[in-house]
Amino acid sequence: MFKALLLEKTDAGFRAGIQSLDESRLPEGDVLIKVAHSTINYKDALAITNKSPIVRSWPMVAGIDGAGTVIESRHPKWKTGDAVILNGWGVGESHWGCLAEKAKLNGDWLVKLPVAFTTRQAMAIGTAGYTAMLSVLALERHGLKPGDGDVLVTGATGGVGSVAIAVLSRLGHRVVASTGKVEEGDYLKSLGAAEIVDRSELGAPGKPLQKERWAAVVDALGSHTLANALAQTRRAGAVSACGLAQGADLPATVMPFILRGVALLGIDSVMAPLPLREQAWERLARDLDPAKLEAMIDEVPLERAVSKADALIQSKMRGRIVVSIA
Repeated sequence: MFKALLLEKTDAGFRAGIQSLDESRLPEGDVLIKVAHSTINYKDALAITNKSPIVRSWPMVAGIDGAGTVIESRHPKWKTGDAVILNGWGVGESHWGCLAEKAKLNGDWLVKLPVAFTTRQAMAIGTAGYTAMLSVLALERHGLKPGDGDVLVTGATGGVGSVAIAVLSRLGHRVVASTGKVEEGDYLKSLGAAEIVDRSELGAPGKPLQKERWAAVVDALGSHTLANALAQTRRAGAVSACGLAQGADLPATVMPFILRGVALLGIDSVMAPLPLREQAWERLARDLDPAKLEAMIDEVPLERAVSKADALIQSKMRGRIVVSIA
């Protein structure tokens, strides 16, 4: 038996709660993991609160991220005792996830835990931080260098935003943080933000082309915020789009693209190929200050995961939620 956060939808309605499950119910997979830590990302919170149709197969064990130790393996790359990380691949959506004491996974989905991180630190990063690093890598491939100008990070107190600020500032960029929680200004500046702007400046409908402000943008919100970020990005700059916390729509025009050569870079953290995942984790081990990561962490036991997911949906959280399993 093992404990897990099980999501169920029946004729009686939706239910999310901790249950003891028999191992025989675990899905197909060639690697069995003892999960030490997991986390709650925005996608997890949507699934756990049933606010969006994230789950594709019922019942579902929640948790798109996990870090722990291999118990059994039929995969040639992994052996008993290996420390591994799981991010994405539809886990917690169509395959049972890692908000559980055990998870059975496809070995091709796993990444070796960097020696620089504990399982707790890896899950403090989680999909949110890994997505932030994918965004930074995409902007760098586009040509972004320290000194090019201000880099805007939206949804700054969230998981993606917090890690993006910490990484970008450590790399030498001047970071401007956009947030609706202006009272968290000290927190954002401790992560490395040089300036704070109220999200109201970006969150409402704006002109299709505006004053050039940003050399680059990491956007986790979508909707009007992304549209305004594009409209304010400097000539030949780039915007990484990695989230939809404000909305999945994009009420923009082609003007930033055809008049300023702005690039919109989509970030797919779920199905990113293994070499890119490994590069992202290597860079996180190098470019993320452990002290700043620690400042982001709110750690809770598995039994409090549902209440924390609800708080995240209500924008009552900042930084990263780490769920202690073992």
